[in-house]
Amino acid sequence: MNAAPSKRPLKVRIKSGKRRSLSSKLWLERQLKDPYVARAKREGFRARAAFKLIEIDDKHHLLKPGARVVDLGAAPGGWSQVAAQRVGSAHGRGKVVAVDRLDMAPIAGVDVIRCDFLEPQAGDDITALLGDRADVVLSDMAANATGHRPTDHLKVMALAESAADFARQVLVPGGAFLCKVLQGGTEAALLAALKRDFSHVKHIKPTASRPDSAELYLLATGFRG
Repeated sequence: MNAAPSKRPLKVRIKSGKRRSLSSKLWLERQLKDPYVARAKREGFRARAAFKLIEIDDKHHLLKPGARVVDLGAAPGGWSQVAAQRVGSAHGRGKVVAVDRLDMAPIAGVDVIRCDFLEPQAGDDITALLGDRADVVLSDMAANATGHRPTDHLKVMALAESAADFARQVLVPGGAFLCKVLQGGTEAALLAALKRDFSHVKHIKPTASRPDSAELYLLATGFRG
């Protein structure tokens, strides 16, 4: 007689080889158990982060058909994929420019430019690809983690502030800016600065963000130009 199957949930275990650190092992376990990772593979998205942008756009309607979009720090391309689908750039409507210092595989409807958006010429090069100023600037950038939370927080916030400065340079009046920040106090200064230049600014925590993550998104709409 066969034993009854166990009702306990299966645990995913990763063997920690000599070359794999404990942090890498924990990350792999989390990835394998993450439903958004599995869903991204099923639906053809390059990263689980695509679902964060999908959720935000479903509610706030940033990516309108025909819009011109810049995706900063785009690699591996999950957000660019969503933007291209929603503005229709794969079918000749709108425009999506993906910007990163890393190589990125091509995406239908997306112009990929390998550069540092902080370089003086970057803004002109990107708007030349767009054919005009941008309607939306996206940034899901995160600096390489050091493991020291205060340092990591400051690095991410520095990127967010730089992305906001870039958005001010390239957005059309009425445009929108969406960027990742981390909770920790210093995001209040960026929030206040954005309120001076945009009519509406808010924090968003999409459900696709991991519950234990300190990440938030700042959405600024109605750029005053």
